[in-house]
Amino acid sequence: MLWTIIVILVILWLLGFIGHFGGPFIHILVVVAVIILIFNLISGRRSV
Repeated sequence: MLWTIIVILVILWLLGFIGHFGGPFIHILVVVAVIILIFNLISGRRSV
């Protein structure tokens, strides 16, 4: 489930660059996605 959230956040971030909408909110989304990714990799748990 975390991977799905990460993918959605990255897609929204990329759409923000293409469509020029969202302003600083788009960058907050990618920061959240990276934090979730790092947390998932460090914890080593597999979410179902």
